[in-house]
Amino acid sequence: MKNSKLIKVATPFMMCSALLFACSDNTEEVKTTSDPAVAEAESLSTIGNQEIISVINEKVSYSDDDFYSEWKNATSIKLNGDSASFDGNGGVVIDGSTITIRTSGVYEISGKLNDGQIIVNAEDEGTVRLILNGVEISSSTSAPIFVEKAEKTVVSLEDGTENILSDGENYVYENSDDDEPNAALFSKDDLTINGDGTLIVNGNYNNGIASKDELRITSGTIQIEAVDDGLMGRDLVAVKDGEISITAGGDGIKSTNDKDASKAIIAIEGGSFDIEAANDGIQAETSLLIADGDFTITAGGGSPETVETNENNRMPGMPGETNTTTTSTSTDSESTKGLKATVEVAIGGGSFTIDSLDDAVHSNNSITITGGELNLATGDDGIHADTSILTKGGIIDVTKSYEGIESKSITIADGEIHVNATDDGINIGGGNDGSGRDFAATENAEENVLSINGGYIYVNAMGDGLDSNGSISMTDGTVIVSGPSNNNNGALDYDQSFEISGGLLIASGSSGMAMATSEESAQSSILMTFTETQAAGTVLQLEDSNENSIVTFAPDKDYQSVLISSPQLTKDGSYKLISGGTSTGSETDGLFTDGTIQGGSNEVEFTVSDTVTWLNESGLTEQGANGFGGMGGPGNAEGNPGGSRGDMFADLDEETRQKVQSIMDQQRNGTISQEEAQEQLSELGVELPFGGQMKEPGQPE
Repeated sequence: MKNSKLIKVATPFMMCSALLFACSDNTEEVKTTSDPAVAEAESLSTIGNQEIISVINEKVSYSDDDFYSEWKNATSIKLNGDSASFDGNGGVVIDGSTITIRTSGVYEISGKLNDGQIIVNAEDEGTVRLILNGVEISSSTSAPIFVEKAEKTVVSLEDGTENILSDGENYVYENSDDDEPNAALFSKDDLTINGDGTLIVNGNYNNGIASKDELRITSGTIQIEAVDDGLMGRDLVAVKDGEISITAGGDGIKSTNDKDASKAIIAIEGGSFDIEAANDGIQAETSLLIADGDFTITAGGGSPETVETNENNRMPGMPGETNTTTTSTSTDSESTKGLKATVEVAIGGGSFTIDSLDDAVHSNNSITITGGELNLATGDDGIHADTSILTKGGIIDVTKSYEGIESKSITIADGEIHVNATDDGINIGGGNDGSGRDFAATENAEENVLSINGGYIYVNAMGDGLDSNGSISMTDGTVIVSGPSNNNNGALDYDQSFEISGGLLIASGSSGMAMATSEESAQSSILMTFTETQAAGTVLQLEDSNENSIVTFAPDKDYQSVLISSPQLTKDGSYKLISGGTSTGSETDGLFTDGTIQGGSNEVEFTVSDTVTWLNESGLTEQGANGFGGMGGPGNAEGNPGGSRGDMFADLDEETRQKVQSIMDQQRNGTISQEEAQEQLSELGVELPFGGQMKEPGQPE
């Protein structure tokens, strides 16, 4: 449960339109949409409705010399331990173990150089191509290869060769103010790496490979161990292909230009990446664009074995207190995220296995996912964006998280999404980089929207399942929520409205804070509340008057309330809800396809007469008559109190109700502590018992 709310409009849980999973595959296929929610989400990103590979092609260009080509008429440089020799017409100056290249051209380098250096300081504007044909270069005082000046340098890794660059733990600079070079392979200008050989880089001083301009990799096997960052480009890091493995004491791959918003892009079109970083796995100062590739990333040592839970005794609607003992957050000076960008993270394809201490995928602005397979384990958020998240395809599996998917605005147009969270599954709020522990609601709550327009979504949450500090809308798709078993949270939790017009929604969980969808919804819902908690796996079947199954479902956790919304629920239709027994058919996430219940012990027959139908084991009941829930919603035009949660304060007079609301607002805003709120509520004759469920004196525990 995030820093949430006091007054809520409630109506039964939302469901998507079909039992069939409306999921896309993991291949990017961007289609123009007329859906206003999707169009709005596209407007919040820099990608819009474009294919990500198209965006990369617009922003990144490659020339012929970026790709490996056969070489001839090269100047040959032979490394001989403490000295070197050359043969050819190139501009080469040798001074002991220091080799300086002064002109553009092709240079083939082989042999071993002990405590020496190759410096490129070209006086003309042509390309310098260094063909590493089995070299081992070490330097105890500087970068083994230092491109001091060149229009462009291309490092080609000859097929079948292993090339090793190693620097020392301390550099010696001519001037005390100098701080460059600071990587074992360092270039002040554009740098390209290609070829089918292997490059091993040991960055013992600071970074592995760094370019102060643009860095491109089109092929090759690159293995980096660096004290700080592995692979760096100031203005651009572009990878076309290659096999890259990085062990870094800082970031794995990063771009650094924070002065020009059009630069500092990381654009990856393919290749394989095995990254173990003490800080961020891949971090772009502006945009991180990934069209394809195979990624295995561990950041910050990976997620903790057990992620902090939020099953405490907080009052519903009250802000969370940051747990100072949690193992899942980093210090202010460190960032330990898997994929991270300031402007946008955009993923169009590829395979990702990310295990991170902090967010697995993070943007200070927006995230767009149109394809790919993402397997995410994290000590904080699975996917977090400060402004907006848009999914239009792909397979997302958040196996471990504090909160699964979190942003101010989330739009799910397509894709297959599984979320496991120790707090909220999908959380709508507002705020900058921070975990769900303190992701506070914004003043402009109308901008906080969860829009579900398609796809398949399964949420397993210990906190709220779908949680919005604003509103929720659903027009299509399949949504299954396995919500909390504690009464401090609900399978659904929202401030303003939850309007459903299509799709199938099943939401099970506790009853203490259970909410339904909004009465203004175009599609009907039912909310069933049981007297006693039902054991996990207890089967439910909703069937029509002809005994045709509409939904057969077995929640995978203990539950006391279930909301179902389906296009097959029609006004004035007669239905039966059966519980207990077993079910036939194939099952996924508790939902049975072609399932039929057998041996059900409980039957409730009813007719749908309103948008929301409230049920208990005796049959139809009135909204709130179940006796569960928290404060009600904002009420209706006639002044009747709202409260799809049961409105437990219905018997209070208006003056007392307003005082209670004021106390809860103050605690929500952090003006008073929970203990002070409890004390003030007690003075009004309202208690907050253990577990966070409010009650009036005399009510049963």
